[in-house]
Amino acid sequence: MILTNPFRPTAPAPYDLVDPTRVASLTADDLRAAYERGRQDARAERRRHPMGMTFLFIAAALGIGIAAYAAFEGSFGHGGTRLDSDLAVAADNAKPMVRDAAREAGQTIRDAGQSITDGAQPKP
Repeated sequence: MILTNPFRPTAPAPYDLVDPTRVASLTADDLRAAYERGRQDARAERRRHPMGMTFLFIAAALGIGIAAYAAFEGSFGHGGTRLDSDLAVAADNAKPMVRDAAREAGQTIRDAGQSITDGAQPKP
């Protein structure tokens, strides 16, 4: 069974497009132009969405990391347990940092707003 993409338009085979009488009259420039058109067509056929490729790359990196973690721990069960505990420790350590960063950002915004209102008030 041959798997094909039903949404890809099918083009006739290249040998259906070639006129044998014209082949002998082709110049090097004609061949170079045909080669470049072929390269552009091939590139257009395999064009992929950059976000999709980014997510695929991230998923592959995570998969490789998890497999390496499992190999290091000896099994996927032990690797998962260790990964869960390490992530819990990282999350507990990150909470105070995020809270402090949010507090500092809020204070910066309040100070900026106060300086704008002070500058907007007319001087007596």
